Amino acid sequence: MRYEKGRKDASRGRIMEVAADRFRGDGIAASGLATIMSDAGLTNGAFYPHFQSKAELVRESVAAAMELQAQQLAQALASGGVEMAIEAYLSAEHRDNPGKGCASAALLPEIARQPPETRDAYTDHLLVLAHQLAQALPQARNPEGVALAVFATLIGALQMARAVQGTELSDRILAAGKDAARTLIEQR
Repeated sequence: MRYEKGRKDASRGRIMEVAADRFRGDGIAASGLATIMSDAGLTNGAFYPHFQSKAELVRESVAAAMELQAQQLAQALASGGVEMAIEAYLSAEHRDNPGKGCASAALLPEIARQPPETRDAYTDHLLVLAHQLAQALPQARNPEGVALAVFATLIGALQMARAVQGTELSDRILAAGKDAARTLIEQR
């Protein structure tokens, strides 16, 4: 049976989109291929024409999620600078929607246990994000170092805000993270 042109690419894109959401929302280990394929509206057998393994799917979907994050960071920096980027990252909306949020905040412990190819892809994308932020900090003595410290602060604050029970404490953590990120930038 012949399918219309572009169907395979569309199916691959749908699998990656669903996988990225599942991985960020439920974790890599807790996201089985059968569930991902079902959510994508495809059969299990349709997985292997697109990916050789779950590890390949993890690597490519995390990379795609981080590419989207780089686009979002660029938009935030263009529209409101570093302050807008901090506010958007440590927002209640981002905290409450991990499946659509930052792959780092959702997956760092699991990414650290992935094969070297996945960690290398993650590293490359993290450095793109750090470079974007560093370009917005031209007055810093060490723009990349400040950018990495800001990302570490933002990611840690978001992880903590997601982990605690109770919106009031979670909101305080988000606010403290924003203050800490601003302090790092001001002290450059």
